[in-house]
Amino acid sequence: MSENQNSIFSRPLLFSVLVLAVILVGSIVTAFYPLARDDMHPRIEERTPYTAIEFAGRDVYLREGCVNCHTQTVRPLKSEVLRYGDYSKGGESADERPFLWGSRRTGPDLSRIGGKYIEEWHLQHFVNPQKFAAVSNMPKYTWLADRLVDASATETHMKGLGLEYAAEDMTALAEMTELQALAAYMLSIGRGVERLSLVEITYEDFDTNGNPASGQDGAAVRGRQLFVSECSGCHGIDAEGDLAMPLTGLGGTDMDEGYVFVTIAGGFEGMMPNFVSTMTRMQIGSIVEYLKTLNEDVVETPEEVTTDMGSAEPIE
Repeated sequence: MSENQNSIFSRPLLFSVLVLAVILVGSIVTAFYPLARDDMHPRIEERTPYTAIEFAGRDVYLREGCVNCHTQTVRPLKSEVLRYGDYSKGGESADERPFLWGSRRTGPDLSRIGGKYIEEWHLQHFVNPQKFAAVSNMPKYTWLADRLVDASATETHMKGLGLEYAAEDMTALAEMTELQALAAYMLSIGRGVERLSLVEITYEDFDTNGNPASGQDGAAVRGRQLFVSECSGCHGIDAEGDLAMPLTGLGGTDMDEGYVFVTIAGGFEGMMPNFVSTMTRMQIGSIVEYLKTLNEDVVETPEEVTTDMGSAEPIE
């Protein structure tokens, strides 16, 4: 019998067993063993477990299929980090069962929504999303305000995941509506993650570059359209105030244009979102031009107004 006939390559059964063994060992070493190591499952120390009402809101979020339109993961791409904030870390999903990363953005990503708005904003937004964004195709969830949370179901789910809770938490939860629970869950998303903004406009920046829309024909009219689409949900259609303070009478010679410009760009943590990541300087400046007119008689708005801001470049 020749040497080749005695080799492993001439024995298909033995060869197949050895190949399978090598593949299994390689898979264990490179895939399964790392999954069992603690350092492969980092946790964010500042992130606290869900409370009973937050977890109940998460159940509502899953039941209503919100994950089908909203992601909860920011990819490490410049465009996403500029718009939504710091990219998602593994530790943010360490305790998520199931994780809610999602795969489609019919609506915006929600990874950093927790520190963006106040509770009342979320409550009103779920009841009437079009109040805050006229072009939104998000359905209204008015019935959630009339449905009480199923506290027993929430308790069962929390037990299954080993989450701690107190008896009084469940007693209080039984008197909460699903709308309140969903808003509480929104406020918890992204908790413990440091807020990151790669783009900022400071007073020094404004002193150097000024308002690019200042004195431009039609800037105030374009600014009003932007105000209605982006700001009226909180400040009212005519800036009369709603969730946020009224702005009527803000304009005039006493108006601190730099303060208003920087405030629109940077927002207020937990109260007002920043618009520096979604608007150009020209757009922000146009809103400022509209606000300048608020102590004047009327800014006439034609039937059709364009949002074209010319050749304005996004802020980088």
